[in-house]
Amino acid sequence: MKVLSGFDDTIAAIATPPGIGAIGVIRLSGRAAIPVADAIFKGKKLEKQPSHTVHFGHIIAPEDGTLIDEVVVTLFRSPRSYTGEDVVEISGHGSPYILQKILEAAVSAGARLATAGEYTQRAFLNGKLDLAQAEAVADLIAADSRAQQQAALQQLRGGFSGDLAKLREQLINFAALIELELDFSDEDVEFADRAQFSALITDLKSQVSTLLDSFRLGNVIKNGVRVAIIGKPNSGKSTLLNALLNEERAIVSDIAGTTRDTIEETLNIKGVLFRLIDTAGIREHTTDQIESIGMERSKQNAEKATILLHLVDVTDPDTSEIGWLKPFAEKTILVKNKIDREDSHQLSAGSDRISNPQPPILISAKNNLGIEVLRNRMYEKAVGEVIQPENSIVTNARHYDALSKMMESLNSIEAGMDRQLTGDLLSIDIRRTLHYLGEITGQVEVDRDILGTIFGKFCIGK
Repeated sequence: MKVLSGFDDTIAAIATPPGIGAIGVIRLSGRAAIPVADAIFKGKKLEKQPSHTVHFGHIIAPEDGTLIDEVVVTLFRSPRSYTGEDVVEISGHGSPYILQKILEAAVSAGARLATAGEYTQRAFLNGKLDLAQAEAVADLIAADSRAQQQAALQQLRGGFSGDLAKLREQLINFAALIELELDFSDEDVEFADRAQFSALITDLKSQVSTLLDSFRLGNVIKNGVRVAIIGKPNSGKSTLLNALLNEERAIVSDIAGTTRDTIEETLNIKGVLFRLIDTAGIREHTTDQIESIGMERSKQNAEKATILLHLVDVTDPDTSEIGWLKPFAEKTILVKNKIDREDSHQLSAGSDRISNPQPPILISAKNNLGIEVLRNRMYEKAVGEVIQPENSIVTNARHYDALSKMMESLNSIEAGMDRQLTGDLLSIDIRRTLHYLGEITGQVEVDRDILGTIFGKFCIGK
């Protein structure tokens, strides 16, 4: 891989989040990281200290020697650091003013301000991480659920990259034999066993197909699951939202049409985030303009949702369905509410559906009956299985696109072998497959703009 120029200077940034805290960290990285730190640090001479040591001292302004803070400095010498360069981390008191003054002192001493993601980009360019692992760093920082954390950790620890490396090694071995045949084309010899190569392509397609199929689950893990609660006015949608969240989030009233606008909240079920949307009640006719707008938004949210909870009041004698929900049957969970009521006469009317593979969920949102069963059904519908953290799961759209193109190339190789194409024609598609595989991990030359897009999503300081 070609290393891009422009990364031979020393950078500095505040690595901890904005705001007041007990401790804040300023990170330096680059050839002059240690001399820059020595210029503003009064304590032991860092240039003379071994790697992975911690030192107490003071930070002073290089211009006039003014005391800025008492700090602890941690030293990491190249190549045993996150970036592969000399790295110095200055831990000071978490005042935004103090941290800014330390940063200004480092810049005055010869460092420059780091750009977003520049530390991780340097780690990638210096071979400490491949590109897929670097992207996992951003996912790990952004993780706000156990499933997101586990998927990012698996990728960061090289699980996904390891799977891709095995695919790449198998392809390269046969590609080398095919290329060798081209050198002896005049002698009409075959070094690559075509039957064995055909079996390999079938196996590779199966592995890539598994990774592609995992993207549905990966998308759920990374972005969460949009769940719209749909039903007629006063069917108990807001009560259901409160019951699922186990808190009083939405206003509950016996007056139909209380909810005029959508309310969004987040629910964590078994490590997966569900983004609940309590929508305005939907009925066939209304003269209230505000209610009409709310109903229209309900329809829009139903279209965008991954799961629909169609809430039905079992005490309502009107058994007519909401007609426009029919196209969404595949993603709908029918939920029958108010089963605790003595007048729940409609419950028996729906008993013929209970024997179906996907029967309605019977609940009393008010009394918290059946809520755990509903949570389990939502998880099952969104995820389909228990998430195995040791399995490689594709969560990145860029990876999915490259794997899709790789599958197309594998199909072309397979078709070419069926037509008994010569090695020189097969090698074109083999190289193309290897290119798309290398795009994911950065084992081919990566365009500067692509890197800028990837690392620009990071926070400054990472």
